Amino acid sequence: MAGFPDDDGDPVVVLRELLDAAGRRPLTRPPLWPSDVADDATPVEFSLALDESGDRAVRILGEPIPENPGPAANIHAAKRFLTHMAQRLDLTLHRFHAVEDLFLAEEPQGKFALWFSVILRPGRPPALKVYFNPLVRGVDAAPALVAEALRRLGLDEAYDTVASSALRRGAADRFSFFALDLDNGPLSRVKLYISHESADSATVERAAEAVDGVNPMALREFLTLAGGGTGPFAGRPLVSSYSFVEAGAGRPGNYSLYLPIRDYVPDDEVARAQVLAHFDRAGLPAAELDRAIGAVTGRALRDGTGLIAHVSLRLGRFGTGTTVYLSSEAYAVTAPRGRMSTAQPRGTATATL
Repeated sequence: MAGFPDDDGDPVVVLRELLDAAGRRPLTRPPLWPSDVADDATPVEFSLALDESGDRAVRILGEPIPENPGPAANIHAAKRFLTHMAQRLDLTLHRFHAVEDLFLAEEPQGKFALWFSVILRPGRPPALKVYFNPLVRGVDAAPALVAEALRRLGLDEAYDTVASSALRRGAADRFSFFALDLDNGPLSRVKLYISHESADSATVERAAEAVDGVNPMALREFLTLAGGGTGPFAGRPLVSSYSFVEAGAGRPGNYSLYLPIRDYVPDDEVARAQVLAHFDRAGLPAAELDRAIGAVTGRALRDGTGLIAHVSLRLGRFGTGTTVYLSSEAYAVTAPRGRMSTAQPRGTATATL
């Protein structure tokens, strides 16, 4: 589907190691840990990134889950995975080590401490991105935590730039992720994510002003087509992210907007139609989305909601594109709105993750 040769075993090996004990657990048994990666506690989510340049990537977001999970044990499992991947993939960890003491608290708060995204491109070794939780020491501590992390990474002016554009509505705008690319490439990023509760298009248009050259009308059009309107979006929040790729940069090079589409459609059939409306406007191939969906599920799209979990638009001087995020629905399928509001257990599944 994504152009990987049949004899390329790297993606499977990395996925197995990422999932840890959860990947060896039969799906007939309940989840080991209530992972927040997916709505049904599956600790993995797939995504397909399509760039306007024609480049493609498959990404796997995951949380390592050990045999006896818990806040401290999960951090230990995540660091073990990172150590193995650093050796296997020749990763660069100096930025991780520069901020790990800030985010890896002894008594972590929030829904996670460390997540990873594995980025797969045909003909290249896997790349890795790590996500920290800015709320790990509590909501009130998050601004100072993020500001110090950016300072340590040589981005002293970045916090004020982002705050003036995206933190304008008090508690309605909050930090949600702090991420690092673990490589030495010219576009290796420090990424900062901010959630916007009950936001409308104007909120994210203002947030995008932090990035030079971004057309705010592109965001309004994206929300109109993929989200069914300009808001306010009162379910799961819209999320802004900023990518800094140069040490000392005062302004980010890219802006991305994430739409949790599953909260704003009755079922995945409608979600697909709205995403394809954006694809058509952006000149992206519908067949690639359908191949990705077919690789994840065989169910009728009208029979559930949440398979298509998010869709994002990326804008800026380091690349423009769209990413669609797909839940594996390994443990449950959420019923369409208007029929039932609770998750439907799969029941017949016998495979492992």
